[in-house]
Amino acid sequence: MTLTVKKRTSRVERASGKKSLVIVESPTKARTIKRILGDEYEVLASIGHVRDLPKKELGVDIDNGFTPKYVAVTAKKVLPQLRKAAENAGIVYL
Repeated sequence: MTLTVKKRTSRVERASGKKSLVIVESPTKARTIKRILGDEYEVLASIGHVRDLPKKELGVDIDNGFTPKYVAVTAKKVLPQLRKAAENAGIVYL
């Protein structure tokens, strides 16, 4: 019996020549998901939240249906790496 293995490639990668980026919180989850998805995807860990509600003001816009106001967590050292990877990706999954 012959076993044929097909390499899966996302439509975005084929069309643009760029890999898809998957961002998850945990490095352990990133490794597991990378093994499942394969080389067609780049999988990175944010190592926790990258956005939060502001600390010195109300975190929602009352006049616009209580829309949340998010701010970037500037202390995160991984943010520049995630931004660069997102710029080079065909599509980003969070």
